[in-house]
Amino acid sequence: MKSYCIKTNNDKLINYLLNKIEKINFEYIYYCSKEFKIYKNVIIHYIGNNIDEFICFVSELLTDAIIDFYEEKIIARIISSNYFYFDDYEKKKILENCKELCKAENDEKKEKLYIEIEQYIKENKAIVLEGIINFRIKEYVKILDNIADMAVNQYIIEKEYTEFINLLKIYVATTEPGIDILHLIYTNGESILLDEEKNIVPLSDNVFNAKYLSDISFSSNDFALNTLLSMLPKKLEIHMIDEEDEFINTLKLIFEDRIYICKDCNICKTYKMLQNVK
Repeated sequence: MKSYCIKTNNDKLINYLLNKIEKINFEYIYYCSKEFKIYKNVIIHYIGNNIDEFICFVSELLTDAIIDFYEEKIIARIISSNYFYFDDYEKKKILENCKELCKAENDEKKEKLYIEIEQYIKENKAIVLEGIINFRIKEYVKILDNIADMAVNQYIIEKEYTEFINLLKIYVATTEPGIDILHLIYTNGESILLDEEKNIVPLSDNVFNAKYLSDISFSSNDFALNTLLSMLPKKLEIHMIDEEDEFINTLKLIFEDRIYICKDCNICKTYKMLQNVK
C-alpha cells in the first residue's frame, strides 16, 4: 500500500480535493479528511500495484488544484512585487490580461507544474500546499513571471492606443471640416480613398510629414488615416468589400457619427466585381 497526505488549512480547497477524487474513476484508492495539529489533511491510500499510475493521479490532482486555487494569487503577487509603480486600477487591468494570456499558455505552464509536482511526490510522502507554492515550483512561477511581463507590455500598448484615439477624437471634434465627404473603399485589408467626384485621393507615404500617424506602425492604413485627418471630411463613407477589422473599428472610434458604413452601393458592387467577391 502507498499513501499520500495533502496538507492545507483552506477548507474550500479541502472540499475541492475530496470532490475531485470522488469524481475521478481511479481504482484501489481510499481517502479521508482528518485534522492533525496545525493542518487539515486529505489522505489518499492506494492498494493497487501500479505505483507510477497512482503518482500520476496525485500529480494531476495537485496540478489542477494549484492552478485553480493559487495561480491568480501568484500572478497578483508577481505584479505587486515587480510592477509596484502601477496604481490599483492598472494592476487590475494587467491581471485581467494575465488571465487571458494564461489560457493561451495553459498547456505549457500546466506541463511544467506537473513535472515539478510529480518530482516532489516521488521524493516525499506528504505535501504542504502553501509551502510548495512558495518554494518548490520555480519553473512554473517563471512562466507566470513571463506572462506578467507580456501582460504589462500589452497593457502599455492598449493604454497608448486609447490615449492616441482620444487625442485624435479631440482633434476631429475641435477642427473645422475641410471637405464634405470622402469615400473609403476597404478591400484586402487596404484602404483606397475617393473624393466626392469619385476620383482617387493619393495617400501620402512621407512619414516625416505624417504628423497624425500612430507611432506603433507605418502601414498603408496609417497613411490613409493621416490623409483622412488632414482632409477632415464632414462625412466618411466606408465601403466594406471585406469584413470589419481593427482598422475600421479605429476609424469608428475617431470619427464617430461622421462615419457611414456601406456594403451594397454602386461603388461597393464595382470593387466587389474587381475583387471577384460575391
